[in-house]
Amino acid sequence: QVRLVESGGGLVQAGGSLRLSCVASGRTSSNWAMGWFRQAPGKEREFVAAITWSGASTRYADSVKGRFTASRTNANMVYLQMNSVKSEDTAVYYCAASRRDTLQVDTWMYEIWGQGTQVTVSS
Repeated sequence: QVRLVESGGGLVQAGGSLRLSCVASGRTSSNWAMGWFRQAPGKEREFVAAITWSGASTRYADSVKGRFTASRTNANMVYLQMNSVKSEDTAVYYCAASRRDTLQVDTWMYEIWGQGTQVTVSS
């Protein structure tokens, strides 16, 4: 079973930067695509970014395009670089893994989820 653990969340000022990490452990032999999602209080979980197993392809929500960058150094380590953050980026951020090595935006396309890391942007 694959287990995901996020880290790197915290408090950041508007306009600042933060880098989230997600490490996968366990049976990671499959070609997992990875996604980043976020959930603000009182709102549904929403897609942020996705990256294929090879790292060659990425996809972003319009709200973060040009500010956030997803990357992966290997099959087990994924990052979300967040630049020029805004107050509306405040949320719990989750990484997720999908056996379908495509850039999925729907939560139900991901089988494994991390516990989340809180990002708070102060204005």
